Amino acid sequence: MAGRLAGKVAVVTGAAPRGEGVGNGMATAIAFAREGAKVVLVNREAARAEKLAADIAKEGGEAAVFAGDVTKADAAEAMAAFAVKRYGRLDILHNNVGVGGPGNPETVELETWNRVLETNLTSSMICAKYCIPKMREGGGGSIINISSIAGALGLSGSTGAVAYATAKAGLHGMTLSIAADYATQNIRCNCIIVGSVHTPMVAHLGDEARQRRRQMVPMQTEGTAWDIANGAVYLASEESRWVTGILLPIDGGLCAIRQWPR
Repeated sequence: MAGRLAGKVAVVTGAAPRGEGVGNGMATAIAFAREGAKVVLVNREAARAEKLAADIAKEGGEAAVFAGDVTKADAAEAMAAFAVKRYGRLDILHNNVGVGGPGNPETVELETWNRVLETNLTSSMICAKYCIPKMREGGGGSIINISSIAGALGLSGSTGAVAYATAKAGLHGMTLSIAADYATQNIRCNCIIVGSVHTPMVAHLGDEARQRRRQMVPMQTEGTAWDIANGAVYLASEESRWVTGILLPIDGGLCAIRQWPR
């Protein structure tokens, strides 16, 4: 244990991936535990999270499982209460829950629109709503929202992703609002803009799409969930004690660099 998060309690929503491999939430939960945090692993179903908790325990870390749908206020409130009852405090909220859905404004189903916004955006607000009072009781905390380049860039595609892009862009505004509202209370809020990393969420796209995603990145390499986790550890730790309200792209330069049209 390196100890950068020693003594802290972290909640990671969407901690265990739906498919095989290491997702952003899983990597972050493991990284938090390796740095000494006690981690509450949140998933709708307990089974995947319990396996992750066992893996963390094998490394000498500590994790507990909370099963619940944090798009619902009662579940989010219970989640925050569970963290404090189990570990005595709450210092870090890592909002990682997310789903995609196809469609442009002409083709998106209203059901898809509502589901994607509720899962990606509303859940993050609800979790913050109930975790912030617990953080205040402990003297402060760090909220980390997980966004995507889809919320920062206009990305064209065959089916569109208007709901997903809108939800992720909304996280940017919510991050800045929370950071402003709670700066004097030592509660920080930052956002990671995730680039084209390879995780179980996109594994179904196939090898050809994976290659295209790699080639569109200025660095011409593929990111992993561990790249996201490393950024999250920094934002959760005291190393970033004077950092709030930032939108941090971890994307191989995609948001910042363009080829010169010569």
